[in-house]
Amino acid sequence: MKLTPLNGNSQQLDGGAMFGNAPRALWSRYLTPDALNRIPLACRCLLVETAGRRILLETGIGAFFAPELRERYGVVEAGHVLLDELAALGLSDADIDVVVISHLHFDHAGGLLAAWDGGPARLLFPNANYVVGREAWQRALNPHPRDRASFIPDMLTLLQASGRVLEVDGKVPDCLPANWRFHFSDGHTPGMLLTEIPTAEGPLVFAADLIPGAPWVHVPITMGYDRYPELLIDEKQALLEGLLAREGGLFFTHDPHLASAKVVRDGKGRFGVEKWNCPGLG
Repeated sequence: MKLTPLNGNSQQLDGGAMFGNAPRALWSRYLTPDALNRIPLACRCLLVETAGRRILLETGIGAFFAPELRERYGVVEAGHVLLDELAALGLSDADIDVVVISHLHFDHAGGLLAAWDGGPARLLFPNANYVVGREAWQRALNPHPRDRASFIPDMLTLLQASGRVLEVDGKVPDCLPANWRFHFSDGHTPGMLLTEIPTAEGPLVFAADLIPGAPWVHVPITMGYDRYPELLIDEKQALLEGLLAREGGLFFTHDPHLASAKVVRDGKGRFGVEKWNCPGLG
């Protein structure tokens, strides 16, 4: 099995929104804001090559936004960075067999669409099954007013028309390795799917927006975007306890500096991370 982190474009978002209940005096120690109070964020994906299959966990924000919306949402690059990174590996979107999406907010699924060119939206990854949690899929189709703007209606229509959406509610589908497992989280958005991959160094969990980066490993830290912050804290605590006991690690989508890390706890009982030796992710 080969694991390769890939960039899926990057963003600059308001630090107060990303750290929710934490004051700027605290969160600015983690990530330095610019003059507009924005912090740098990755939209990182994970390519897994195993048993003759190429599996992509998420697609990042991509480049589907028109220029004025790209500026509003702080998307840094105009081009589709994920496609460029695949090309550097000698691959294209047509070479991907499965795309696993934790949830369908545009910063995690926007890369499913081709870059904006003024024409209709176009779905990429023509040979892939799209795996998503059943509840997360239903949330995208029937969003709450609070997060309706986080979804891409044209993309959902294209996904439905493809006939290749696999809604899962716990069981790992046949298109993924049988020894993978799923965790589900409702704190950020209902039905978010967290994929756990076994590695020789321990289990690796694609943490999505439950723990978007190393600073959010600190249990009380949540985002202003989270639907149910107290539930998210409980879910985070449980996941971290489990990974600590199994000497596991986290893969971060939004951390601008760190792709993955091993879960640790200090003498005061506070969770943190340290570098680990997972090949390709250290």
